[in-house]
Amino acid sequence: MAPQDKNTPPPLPEPLRVAVADSHTHLDMLPQLPLGGAPMGTVEEALAKAASVGVTTVVQVGCDLAGSRWAADTAAAHDAVHATVALHPNEAPRIVLGDPDGWSRQDAREPGGDAALDAALDAIDALAALPHVRGVGETGLDYFRTGPDGMAAQERSFRAHIEIAKRHDKALVIHDREAHDDVLRILREEGAPERTVFHCYSGDAAMAEICAEAGYFMSFAGNVTFKNAQPLRDALAVAPAELVLVETDAPFLTPAPYRGRANAPYLIPVTLRAMAEVKGLTEDALATAVAANTARAFGY
Repeated sequence: MAPQDKNTPPPLPEPLRVAVADSHTHLDMLPQLPLGGAPMGTVEEALAKAASVGVTTVVQVGCDLAGSRWAADTAAAHDAVHATVALHPNEAPRIVLGDPDGWSRQDAREPGGDAALDAALDAIDALAALPHVRGVGETGLDYFRTGPDGMAAQERSFRAHIEIAKRHDKALVIHDREAHDDVLRILREEGAPERTVFHCYSGDAAMAEICAEAGYFMSFAGNVTFKNAQPLRDALAVAPAELVLVETDAPFLTPAPYRGRANAPYLIPVTLRAMAEVKGLTEDALATAVAANTARAFGY
């Protein structure tokens, strides 16, 4: 792909015949929608573009306090948007230990210690009580970007989010990166909420069987289309159809053949069609299942 192509949005895919939801997106991170400065028209354009190809609902996911407030406000303003709120696993250590590089879009931050994490969790708890907030997440563990010094903050935050989700009877949306065993262990120790979603499912087929037995939803993103993703396709093959969701994680994980360009909810049909092929289902059958599963997972 020529470098200039990376700035060209992928074309609209053929519309789905059965409408589905994008179970995990970050509209606030799309190039044309800067956090906090997004005029509602641009959100509406993104939603209209998605709806034109049969993606009629999106779950807008919070990763920090500002993003969670934006998600809640956006869901309140748009019937097609449901919100989740949380401190991302990588956000918790930055609150406790500081963020000198300002990596997380919030400029440099001084260490705040446990008191700052508690205050941030209290704010997430208050947002989670709102009726248009349907989930608590993305939370979990990320051993790829956070080293051993941040693990304690991540785990404390994860356990607190599980408690918040259960108390408010909201879905728990899990970010699990290179931390499968510990994520599953903590869910067992704390007792998982009734509705638990593994966002951008990244485990293998054996883990998919564990998740299925526990009744956890598994949401697959555009990386299931990547050439080197056979373990993901093997997991999808064994995941029960009634526990499968589809997501963009936009603007990340754009499905092939558009990898490297910005992802957006309107590209869900590309991923869903690839998933249907893996599962040996018709497009309509998988779309029907996914639509029902997402509504059940997020209680709308």
